[in-house]
Amino acid sequence: MLHHTHTPLRATTPRLFRTTAGRPLAMLRNCPAYEATPLHRLEPLAGKLRVATLWAKDETQRMGLGSFKALGGAFAVAQMISDVAATSDLTSQQARNAAADMTFITASAGNHGLSVAAGARVFGARAVIVLSTSVPESFAERIRTLNAEVVRVDGSYEDSVAEAMRLAETENWLLLADGSWEGYIERPAMVMEGYTVLAEECRADFAMARLWPTHVFLQAGVGGLAAAVAAHIREFWDEQPHIIVVEPDAAPCLMASVKAGDLTRAEGPLSNMGRLDCKDASLIAYDSLRRDAESFVTVSDEEAAEAVALYARNGITTTPSGAATLAALQLIAPGQNSRCLLIVSEGGT
Repeated sequence: MLHHTHTPLRATTPRLFRTTAGRPLAMLRNCPAYEATPLHRLEPLAGKLRVATLWAKDETQRMGLGSFKALGGAFAVAQMISDVAATSDLTSQQARNAAADMTFITASAGNHGLSVAAGARVFGARAVIVLSTSVPESFAERIRTLNAEVVRVDGSYEDSVAEAMRLAETENWLLLADGSWEGYIERPAMVMEGYTVLAEECRADFAMARLWPTHVFLQAGVGGLAAAVAAHIREFWDEQPHIIVVEPDAAPCLMASVKAGDLTRAEGPLSNMGRLDCKDASLIAYDSLRRDAESFVTVSDEEAAEAVALYARNGITTTPSGAATLAALQLIAPGQNSRCLLIVSEGGT
């Protein structure tokens, strides 16, 4: 385990994305597939890990897509159609006409592509999803069932990002990445805005129970989920926890960037944490997490796999990506008075 303790920077500039869940929640309340996901209180596991309380936010069934990503890409598709059509009524002919002329393209490690494809199908647009050879064929098949076109490329996730950018430019399609970089911020900011719904659901549950976590563990690939949840916590939660960002030891791009004080690529082998195996951090996520997170830790493939098995023994089916934060909790051992929140970010595949 690599462990970097960080003193959050005092904010001197506005955030690069909206931290309130108001817009995505307003849209989701009109979606029959939307409901808040469970916040499990895992008392036997808390006892085993010697913490006072352990919550797991269970995203394994989110909106039938099986991951938190369902909140981001689909919302961004809907918002972009709404902006072009100049109407919030996405069932209107005006919105349908606008959507019919829009093709969304994105690279994905799996789940973001599912969300973009689902949003495009629901609202009448076209989607093209670029997957590298490291993405399991099961994801490609699920994306195709949503009427999206899948483009396969050799190499890594970063190679799929480059191909999506190239196709967007040559075909005049709408690039909807969940990562961000200089000059490309507005659309991934909408994706992250969608993720704040998860944080708001947690806030409402903790406020009702009048019991708040002391430690929040957030897994990160390019960092969109971690940054969105951490920012929402800092701005809206009544009690402030210690925030820990968890990455694969093969791809600690956020840790490296925070240490360096600038975006820094993380080199490493492929990880079994496929949805977290991203070597380049999102600019928006880095900018936000350096002001919100106190700790950055890494877990190994073996530790993540062991955490999958531990979750399974406690009735939760997930993947190494989904279990990464449980692995980190075991390594850090925050103490018997700690109250810990984990996110089970995706179901088993």
